[in-house]
Amino acid sequence: MTTVAIFVDTQNVYYTVRDAYGKQFDYRRFWATVTSSRDVLTARCYAIDRGDAKQRGFQNTLRKIGFDVKLKPFIQRADGSAKGDWDVGITLDAIEYAAQADVIVLVSGDGDFDLLAQKIRDVHGKRVEVYGVAQLTANSLIHAASRFIPIKEELLLG
Repeated sequence: MTTVAIFVDTQNVYYTVRDAYGKQFDYRRFWATVTSSRDVLTARCYAIDRGDAKQRGFQNTLRKIGFDVKLKPFIQRADGSAKGDWDVGITLDAIEYAAQADVIVLVSGDGDFDLLAQKIRDVHGKRVEVYGVAQLTANSLIHAASRFIPIKEELLLG
């Protein structure tokens, strides 16, 4: 059976799906699609923790589906700007699992991950599937992937 490791840039998916469609990503349908006939080595969602009850409920839903939820605190700077991304964490985890998994699935449109996708393909010889909102996914990431799967209606709630 094909082994898979799944890495979801939760903030990126939330904002790109909302901006493009005015809807939310359907994590249950995504799980069913991406894990069909595959052995899941790991499935991780990376998010920023603001500590509110609604967000905790969403995180618990992700856990019930099968995801390990990795959280970082939301950091508000004195100048009003905010910090909170998981690019390095996602990259380190994906590289770690690239040696074990047949397929790495990355859910993000962030062009910073193009080097990661290319490295996994070139060094580890593994397939990299990228899910993202087509019009909001960096072309460099689309081209670095073995396969790009656009997030469309069938992966949206409502």
